[in-house]
Amino acid sequence: MNNLFRIRKSIDPKLYFKITLSSFIILIIIWQALCSFKIVNGIFLSSPFEVLKFLVNDITTGSIWENLYISCYRIFMGFLYAAVIGVPIGILVGSFNVFEAYIQPVMEFMRYLPVPAFIPLIMIWVGIGEGAKIAVIFLGTLFQLIPMVADDVRSVPEDYINAAYTLGAKRIGVLFKVMIPAMLPRMMDSLRMMMGWAWTYLVVAELVAANSGLGYTILKAQRYLKTSAIFSGILVIGLLGLIIDRSFGLISKRLFPWADGGIK
Repeated sequence: MNNLFRIRKSIDPKLYFKITLSSFIILIIIWQALCSFKIVNGIFLSSPFEVLKFLVNDITTGSIWENLYISCYRIFMGFLYAAVIGVPIGILVGSFNVFEAYIQPVMEFMRYLPVPAFIPLIMIWVGIGEGAKIAVIFLGTLFQLIPMVADDVRSVPEDYINAAYTLGAKRIGVLFKVMIPAMLPRMMDSLRMMMGWAWTYLVVAELVAANSGLGYTILKAQRYLKTSAIFSGILVIGLLGLIIDRSFGLISKRLFPWADGGIK
């Protein structure tokens, strides 16, 4: 038993899985108990069985698939645009102090601005179509991604850079053959975190004149106090986020097996 509480020491993978599984089971039992014993009014908290029943009905009738597709499309497009723009800028900021002086203070200011406050401007700039939903997710992730990628670049040990110069490497060679390859495992971790941020902005994005999507169904269910539908939408978003998160971890382990254990 004492071995379980040793600081930063690994435990048996099977035991780890059992503990993880038990945490979900305990959470569901508590949830069901709150509903069964009427501790919480059913209007405010649907039971796990009611949520599961609603979700199964959505799947069998096929009504969930269109909402699932359009939400995933908005998430991935917003995230992709943010990564294509944010990663190169972050690398420049982390590599050259002149770019850091120009960009870092602006990013530090922008990252604390609430994205929902941009919605009126987004509607003026790009209208109320799909571009507006994607723009919300794009803005929500871009300003967070740039400083994180810059920190990933700064994490590359100075010894690597000095060794490359000693061996005759030029500035461009140090950047592309030393710094970027060395920071890629950490950058994958940053992208993984930013994908999580993107999912948190989904409901906000689908406030913009949407008539489809998982976030829209949650907001629509709120109007009619359909808590089972709300919990069902939240559950689907959580499961999708978990699947994508683990996918990032598996890809990182395959691409960077030399990293410190990869991404768990």
